Amino acid sequence: MASLSPSLHLPCNSRIGFLGKSQGILLRVIPAGRVGFIRKTVECKESRIGKKPIEVPSNVTLTLEEQFVKAKGPLGELSLNYPTEVKVVKEETGKLRVFKTVETKRANQMHGLFRTLTDNIIVGVSKGFDKRLQLVGVGYRATVEGKDLVMNLGFSHPVRMAVPEGLQVKVEENTRIIVSGYDKSEIGQFAATIKKWRPPEPYKGKGIRYQDEIVRRKEGKAGKKK
Repeated sequence: MASLSPSLHLPCNSRIGFLGKSQGILLRVIPAGRVGFIRKTVECKESRIGKKPIEVPSNVTLTLEEQFVKAKGPLGELSLNYPTEVKVVKEETGKLRVFKTVETKRANQMHGLFRTLTDNIIVGVSKGFDKRLQLVGVGYRATVEGKDLVMNLGFSHPVRMAVPEGLQVKVEENTRIIVSGYDKSEIGQFAATIKKWRPPEPYKGKGIRYQDEIVRRKEGKAGKKK
């Protein structure tokens, strides 16, 4: 068995022990006072979308109150509350800019998101948005009756949906549905609810799809070769 040499000089605050008597492995324990940590500040990159200025048309009236923005235009009125990580500032040129108030990962995420949301409410009250859907299938058709959208989708009864307030629905050639309004989120939600009744199936492509949607098709089962 190995033994410690009396001539071995060690610091007074270090310890030495053996790990296993049979191997005779010398283990040195480093004093806790000698272990340190290096702190490094990581700066988040500025969002490419968040740093873009927002154009404000002449027919839109803005109200800025700390973390609150209200936009009023010819089509309607929308408002937006900002989190504490970002703030909105109106420049002398009339454009809006969204800035981060802190340097964190969440602030970087909120920067680009709330710049887009701010632009959406300004474009919405001035120009508006629309979402187009296409009905694909034999006998699939849609009509507008009063304030209701009525669709024949192969069920035993027609599907009737009430159009939410602030939205307009128009049907072209019985198979194209156009949902329009000034609130982009409401338009997207109502269009998704319409599509949910008959999502496009992957074999023949029948169902309700967005106009610019690409449906991935699958090959059906092939018969036995004779």
